[in-house]
Amino acid sequence: PAFPYKFKIKMSGCPNDCVASIARSDLSVIGTWRDEIQIDQGEMKAYADAGVDIQADVIENCPTQCMKWDGSTLAINNKMCNRCIHCINVLPKALSPGKDRGATLLVGGKAPILEGAQLASVMIPFMKMEAPYTEFKEFAEKLWDVWGENGNNRERIGEFILRVGLGEFVEAIELEPDPNMVLHPRENPYIFYEEYIEEGDEA
Repeated sequence: PAFPYKFKIKMSGCPNDCVASIARSDLSVIGTWRDEIQIDQGEMKAYADAGVDIQADVIENCPTQCMKWDGSTLAINNKMCNRCIHCINVLPKALSPGKDRGATLLVGGKAPILEGAQLASVMIPFMKMEAPYTEFKEFAEKLWDVWGENGNNRERIGEFILRVGLGEFVEAIELEPDPNMVLHPRENPYIFYEEYIEEGDEA
């Protein structure tokens, strides 16, 4: 297809993102999970007995402070966990990802071209990745349709999103807005609302 410019897809198996897909691709696929982290309390105790400072090396380095260690048992508030995978990296025998696995899909990462470098933004926080990958293919095709139809020449999809605005883009690819899509709170204090009428509601 005649895209406005190149379109890269990169895939990482877990949030460590070893291929740096979030920074180097237009569509980034990063493996994740959505249930609870699996804990082997016996292995946790073995790590502590072997001299690992779990409080300093794991608990205090947790970005959301969702973990608690009482000296023998680890507790995790999984609703607060942002899947940074630091704890699993430090304690691989005791902790492992949940069993309900899939991928987070992010869009818009790139090196400097017209605009500066930018990281991809979350579009779909969790998608099951199972053959024949129909849902993933349909999502990619929606991106291509909207960007291909409206993008300027030599404009990466991340630059296109900056130009038209994230709200307009999300609406164009028919996604439900999600707080995970927001990189940081708005700096403009003036807030404008759009009214949407659901099917079946009276106008």
